[in-house]
Amino acid sequence: MKQFDLCYIDDENLLKWIGELEKWQKDHSAFMKIFRIYSQDMEKEHILHVCGILDEKMPDALYFGCTSNGNIKGGVLTENEILITCTMFECETTKARLLQYPFSEENYREAVEGLKRCLQENPWVKSVEMLATIMDMSMKGFCDEMSMLPENIQVFGGGAFNPNMDDEFAGVFSKGEGFCEHGIVFLLLGGPDYYAESRYIAGWKPLKRRFRITKAKKEVLYELDGKPAFEVYKQYLNIEKNENFFSNTLEFPLFLERNEFNILRCPLAVNDDDSLIMSSDMEENAYVKIAYGDPETILYSIRQDGQMIADFQPQVIQTFSCAARRAFWGDQNISKETVMFSDVAPTSGFYTHGEFIRIHGNMLNFNVTLVIAAMREGKPKDENRVDFCGPTFKKLDKIPMIWRFVSFIEASTAELEAMNRKLLMAAITDGLTRLYNRAEIERRIHDALEQEDEAVYLIMMDIDNFKKVNDIYGHKEGDRVIMSLSDILSGICRRIPQCFAGRWGGEEFMLLLQGNEMDAVMSVAEEIRSTFESTAFEMAGHQSVSVGVTMAQKGESVDRLCSRVDKALYTAKDGGKNRVVKLD
Repeated sequence: MKQFDLCYIDDENLLKWIGELEKWQKDHSAFMKIFRIYSQDMEKEHILHVCGILDEKMPDALYFGCTSNGNIKGGVLTENEILITCTMFECETTKARLLQYPFSEENYREAVEGLKRCLQENPWVKSVEMLATIMDMSMKGFCDEMSMLPENIQVFGGGAFNPNMDDEFAGVFSKGEGFCEHGIVFLLLGGPDYYAESRYIAGWKPLKRRFRITKAKKEVLYELDGKPAFEVYKQYLNIEKNENFFSNTLEFPLFLERNEFNILRCPLAVNDDDSLIMSSDMEENAYVKIAYGDPETILYSIRQDGQMIADFQPQVIQTFSCAARRAFWGDQNISKETVMFSDVAPTSGFYTHGEFIRIHGNMLNFNVTLVIAAMREGKPKDENRVDFCGPTFKKLDKIPMIWRFVSFIEASTAELEAMNRKLLMAAITDGLTRLYNRAEIERRIHDALEQEDEAVYLIMMDIDNFKKVNDIYGHKEGDRVIMSLSDILSGICRRIPQCFAGRWGGEEFMLLLQGNEMDAVMSVAEEIRSTFESTAFEMAGHQSVSVGVTMAQKGESVDRLCSRVDKALYTAKDGGKNRVVKLD
């Protein structure tokens, strides 16, 4: 496998280059040619003109491509508007197939189904490279469908874009199908002598603090932890709502937690209601973390992952790097990320509107991420192994300083959070039993009544003749009796969902249950009574407990419900104690 690159200037330099390719193919007996075309030139006529020359001069070759935010040749950002790469395949067994489909939220399933049928008909496929127009699309459904492909197939690619990040015009194209503003192209490659490996590199690191997405729709993030999303950037990072918002948040994008992966999402702008326009879709009830990035940290990550690519011994490397990374680095420095890969193998690619990669069967749509696709023909050889360590990285043998600062901050934050958890538990629990205190169990009863969609039951109990235990055997033995009952209640709460126990006061306890049947609740009450009765204490011997049970009525207040269960309890007391009484 051999790759050649051309920055298109005019037809003359393209025709000269094609002549050189023909000579190389003849001298080296290459069997197949595939052209990739990345264009910052948004004129469809110009793109189709280049395609027409390839059709005429290389009629047996496949070609495909897309519009881009910038092109990468030799691992470096190019100034030329159109980049053409040609991959020559030297193994007769390597095969390729191109597919192109319309692509939108309404018809993406048709594209995936077409791909699946083709994969079933062509079991030789080992990798799928994809280019797609994804502006204003939620990609979750598409990614879920693509995750159902055979697990052994590598999938990678990028979203077509525009040199102007605010312009929504973008397109894909391929041989025989033409230019499409809402489309997707798949390149299928495989065969017994073809191998592919893909990896993603973020470089940004998540901070410890998690936020829950409480309101979102597609790419608009409305709320985090019930507050306007912009407040997170204002409160924690002192980022203002002004013309510098995008450039400031590039250093601090969000990590969206999806499955076991952290997926970068970049805030692009702030709306008047303090919601955020994100670089791709967000999901309600998912969690995010603020990420931090600096050049040294990012390059350190690339060095770590780059060696894994080098160990694969690729002959060709394709890169799909987010346009937001280009904005973060600036054009003077962006090539530091990719130029080192060109020491491993010829490296080309483009700056995208989102990056795609499939990991452990999961298809993922990233932003602010660098996806590397490595390909080769034939088995690796020990003599071809290279080290991934260009001069840019020689000063990075130590862990970046910012990692040490962040480690210190996160350790301090963890200690503070642990202290806050202890303070919270002290505020809502009883000091002796560690059950909820009266205020907290009352609050939970109130919340349960507010839901109105599940039955609510209370079980109230009081240790019989408890004053005698304290008077005769002392308060330590009294505490042991109280702890025994609280242990019984704790065990029941661990076993039964939506069950909460609290110390109501002195020797009185309350159990809240939701979503059960009355027969089951009565069984729990009897279990408490009988288990406690059978417990033998060292000095106090056997003791007993009286129990009241009731079920909440529709629209009932906390006070009225608690009053009724209290009445049930004292009916049990008046009836001879050591018994369970239910009141409707």
